[in-house]
Amino acid sequence: MKIIDIGANLTDPVFRGIYRGKRAHEDDMPRILERSRSAGVVGMMVTGGSLKESAEAVQLCRQHPGLFSTAGCHPTRSNEVDDHPGGADAYFAELRQLIDENRDKIVAVGECGLDYDRLQFSDKAAQNKYFLRQFELAEATGLPMFLHNRNTDGDFVRVIRENRHRFTGGVVHSFTGSVDEARELLALGLYIGINGCSLKTEENIAVVKEIPVDRLMLETDCPYCEIRPTHASHKLLPPASGATADKDSSGGWMAPESRKKERWDSECMVKSRNEPCMIRSVLGVLANLHDTTEETLAARIFESTCSVFFRNVQHDF
Repeated sequence: MKIIDIGANLTDPVFRGIYRGKRAHEDDMPRILERSRSAGVVGMMVTGGSLKESAEAVQLCRQHPGLFSTAGCHPTRSNEVDDHPGGADAYFAELRQLIDENRDKIVAVGECGLDYDRLQFSDKAAQNKYFLRQFELAEATGLPMFLHNRNTDGDFVRVIRENRHRFTGGVVHSFTGSVDEARELLALGLYIGINGCSLKTEENIAVVKEIPVDRLMLETDCPYCEIRPTHASHKLLPPASGATADKDSSGGWMAPESRKKERWDSECMVKSRNEPCMIRSVLGVLANLHDTTEETLAARIFESTCSVFFRNVQHDF
């Protein structure tokens, strides 16, 4: 089985053992990556949500095989563009330079889009202004886009429709929208990224069930968006996914044990810190919803992911 996690926030300090500025345990990135490989994850896209974070993502990707990155400005970081020395032009020029100098590792422009749930960070005007600047990046570089959309009352779909000719393709990640919104995005030739946050409610599940399997992509959005016992999707998990061992007696994958960070053990996940290996839980739920096997579904999604993001990038998947 081959899986690509299209959305892993591996630059987050928690993956280095640092929580809210304080070290709780040693850097366990190597073990995190080992657990992901044991779950069938052969590649990851490390999310770049700002100029600084995108550069950090590239650096991390150069340290570990199978890791690639995005480069862009998250809508909630839009205000930092004007604060950048030289302003917006310098900010996006540096993003373009980062992409040009790392075409072997950067596979998408983003994370970019609109987020009206968190306007306390950046207002609508700034978000829309700098979302448009990132279509310029996609058009200039030929890269697909890694897109973000939260509660935008149709604005996101409108902007995508008006600029669809400017980028080759892409994915709307961590999708939590309606069936109608999903259909609009699919009609625009985009893919839909699914993680635990996409599967919280019965309404979410009904929407995801309507998305064709050849238009789905898998992600964890780790360290966020795990599937929790309170989520409607939890009951759809394969039995093995909730167990605490590497494999069950039949050889299938089982979730590693998790412990609170205060009881950290290098062989265990940290409780409530989602990891790339847990993409198997998302895969298991989707296979259940679409009445197919995990192997069949993983193969179809892997093919789609490679066709969008890795067609022009050398890799050993």
